[in-house]
Amino acid sequence: MATTTAKTVKKAAAKTPAKPTTKTVKAAAKTAAKPTAKAVKTAAKTVARPVQSSAKTAGKTAAMTAAIPATLADKPDYWDDALTQLVKRDRILKKIIPRFPDIWLTTRGNPFITLARSICGQQISVKAAESVWQRVLLECGKRPSPASVQQAGLERLRAAGLSGRKAEYILDLSTHFSDKLVQPAKWARMPDEEIIEELTAIRGIGRWTAEMFLIFNLQRPDVLPLDDVGLLNAISLHYFSGEPVSRFEAREVAQGWQPFRTVATWYLWRSLDPVPVEY
Repeated sequence: MATTTAKTVKKAAAKTPAKPTTKTVKAAAKTAAKPTAKAVKTAAKTVARPVQSSAKTAGKTAAMTAAIPATLADKPDYWDDALTQLVKRDRILKKIIPRFPDIWLTTRGNPFITLARSICGQQISVKAAESVWQRVLLECGKRPSPASVQQAGLERLRAAGLSGRKAEYILDLSTHFSDKLVQPAKWARMPDEEIIEELTAIRGIGRWTAEMFLIFNLQRPDVLPLDDVGLLNAISLHYFSGEPVSRFEAREVAQGWQPFRTVATWYLWRSLDPVPVEY
C-alpha cells in the first residue's frame, strides 16, 4: 500500500467538504432567521404587492403589507417626479425640500371629514384648529359622520369650541351628505374648477375650503391656494425678504411650479411648520 503523503491528505480534504456539526447548523439557522439592517431598510421602502396564490401565501402577503407604514401607500404617484422638477427649477425649494425627506402629502380618504376639518380650520391657526377638532371628536366620535354630527347638534358642537357659524356650516354639510345632495363618488373624475364650483354652492364652503379639499382629499397635483395665509407668509419670507406680497405676486412666483403647485405649496407650509397638516 502506498504511503499517504501530507500533500495527498491536503488535496483530498480540499475536495471533501467538511461535515457540518450540530453547533454549526444551529448557528447558520439563527443567522438566516435574523434580518440584517439592510434587509429591514429595504423592506420598509418596499410596498408589498398583492399576489394571486394559495391562502397561505395571501396571508403572508397581507402580514407584510400590514407591517409597512400606511403613509407609504398614501404617497401620491406624482410626488417624486414633482420633487425632481421643483428642485431643478426653483432655488428656494431646492433648499427647503431636502429638509423633509421622509414625509409627504397624505389623505384621510373621507370627503366628509376633510370638508368638516377644513371648515373647522377656517381663519384660525393650524394649532388652534387642531385643538378644536380634537374636542369635536369627543362629541362626534373618532371618525365623525353626517349622522354623528347631526346627533351631536348645534349646542354640543359650539361647546366643543366651534363658533356658532362654523357649527351651523358643519351641520349643513352633514345634511348635504346624508340627503345625497352631493355626489362624492363623481369628484375623482371631475376637473378641479368643476369641483370647486359644486363645493362652494354649499353654505360655509368658500374657494379656500374647496382648494383644501382638492389638496388633502383628492391629492390634485396643481392647486395654488392664493387665499391661504400660510402660503402667502412663506412666499413673503423666502422670496421677498419678509415684505408683504399680493396674490398677483404670489401667482407670478408660482408660475415656475406648474404642474406641481400643490407640492410646492406643501413644502412651503412645512418651512413654517414642520408638522404636516392633514385635513
